[in-house]
Amino acid sequence: MTKDKFLQQQKLKFLNGKIDRRSFISSAIATGLTIPAALSLAGDVEAATPNRGGTIRTARGHGSTTDNLDPGTWENSFASSLPYVNCLTVVSNEGDLVGDLAESYETDDAQTWIFNLRKGIEFHNGKSLTPEDVIASLQFHMHEDSKSAAKGLLASVKEISKDGNNSVKIVLEAPNADFAYVASDYHLVVLASEDGKIDVTKAHGTGAFHLEVYEPGVKAAGERFANYHGDGPYFDSFEMLSILDATARQSAIMNGEVDVIDRVDPKTVNLLARAPNLKILENTGTLHYTFPMRLNVEPFDNYDLRMALKLAIRRRELVDKILLGHGALGNDHPISTANRFHASNLPQREFDPERAAAHYKKSGHSGAIDLSASDAAFAGAVDAAQLIANSAKECGIEINVVREPKDGYWSNVWNKKGWSACYWGGRPTEDWMFSAAYVQETEWNDTAWRETAAANRFNALVTEARGEVDDAKQRQMYEECQRLIHDDGGTICPMFANYIMGLNKNVMHKDDVAANWELDGGRWMERWWFA
Repeated sequence: MTKDKFLQQQKLKFLNGKIDRRSFISSAIATGLTIPAALSLAGDVEAATPNRGGTIRTARGHGSTTDNLDPGTWENSFASSLPYVNCLTVVSNEGDLVGDLAESYETDDAQTWIFNLRKGIEFHNGKSLTPEDVIASLQFHMHEDSKSAAKGLLASVKEISKDGNNSVKIVLEAPNADFAYVASDYHLVVLASEDGKIDVTKAHGTGAFHLEVYEPGVKAAGERFANYHGDGPYFDSFEMLSILDATARQSAIMNGEVDVIDRVDPKTVNLLARAPNLKILENTGTLHYTFPMRLNVEPFDNYDLRMALKLAIRRRELVDKILLGHGALGNDHPISTANRFHASNLPQREFDPERAAAHYKKSGHSGAIDLSASDAAFAGAVDAAQLIANSAKECGIEINVVREPKDGYWSNVWNKKGWSACYWGGRPTEDWMFSAAYVQETEWNDTAWRETAAANRFNALVTEARGEVDDAKQRQMYEECQRLIHDDGGTICPMFANYIMGLNKNVMHKDDVAANWELDGGRWMERWWFA
């Protein structure tokens, strides 16, 4: 064992209380560290030891008055991070998939999956977790009339049944090597069941906190659940506010009204970083900003019009002026460089006024094209839409930017109007991202890309790639999927954005912070603590 690995193991033992300070220092000295260096290292580990107590106050740039407790409808990160629920699996702070309500999971053929539940888990109403609760919670999204955003994710499930006393068996129509990741989707939370059904109007979850106050689009609050199965939470209680305006969120943390904010406007990062009581947390994952064109709304059913708009955008200008460099270029598909099978060989689409004008002329369209935008989508979305309109004008295309209200944007504009601004947190695997937003079955196919020849080819490839165990063949399939979206799909994805968060300096977290969603994968209330 190397010295570094040994020290890391000793750090974890010290951090978890398995050895005392004296033993840790002795073991550090034994590796060759000097006494002052060992003492300093011990101090660093002690500083990282979670303390208990306090109320964590967070201002989110998400939320809507149309939100509710039905997990199938959750469409923004305020609802999806309510800390009263858990899934079978979860992405850890280190970015690894681990069991949550499932102590372990296993499969021999990627088609039949066994999830072994942890023993002794309780719901907030006192009921013990059973396989029947898991079955009812998943079946809620699967019935024929379901409008759940997760219906497409579970479309391949053939059978769900109890396996033994404390396990759930899920049989798929075809192999899916990534299904354990799918089980961590925030829609697929497990709620207490009765007579084979769950009641989504009641907050009977297993999460780190009781949900005691919930005012959609305004705030949520709760107290620590004493019988929680995880190491946390370390806070006694939480308060989470929906503050869609970026300036208002910034003022709230600078004035000490909250301890954490998300979606820091890149324009104010340096200002917040200079505040003596604040610090910036920034990480890169799969977050991307899009402008979906719905193919079931004219004129976006026209391939040449879609291509004209894709070619009429200065992507570098958007990254520089909207993200101020806190991100990377997008290439009109949702798979980032953080994903395993990112199509690095796909040429980057550039601003091309001549080709844009040619496609626009071929489309036969004339007149202004409406583009709906609101900063509820992302900070600077309206400005980004205006930059798109400006560059399109150089190509002979007139775009009318429609400034939409922030409240109700996700229920009244996105996934309804023909062209709008949007953000996606992305997903850890290609199949999960495609299943969430691009396959025919999903309710969240926000481009309505379902009936073209390319869409049909895409759906067939996604199904085939799920069960492919040869990495080279799977890569080839997923790269073709990205090319199909890039060329034929209705997605304009000009940029991938970093998660930028503002924290009070007394808010602590582990060195590794998950990047599958902002705020440590949406689990900050459970994982973080006060110094």
